[in-house]
Amino acid sequence: MTDREREILVEIARGAANTEIAERLFLSEGTVKTHVDRILSKLGMRDRVQDVIFAYEHRLVRPGR
Repeated sequence: MTDREREILVEIARGAANTEIAERLFLSEGTVKTHVDRILSKLGMRDRVQDVIFAYEHRLVRPGR
């Protein structure tokens, strides 16, 4: 996973929608969607919920942060 994909995964785990991620990281929404699709594919996940679980299990985020 690239650094940018990891950054987006952390935003997903914090509950951010694609539009919010795009604004925070100065990307287009389409670029965010592309990154989200790549993250799902690389991790073998089917949805964002699984991405969130992965992020917490691998300590990319912690509750309340």
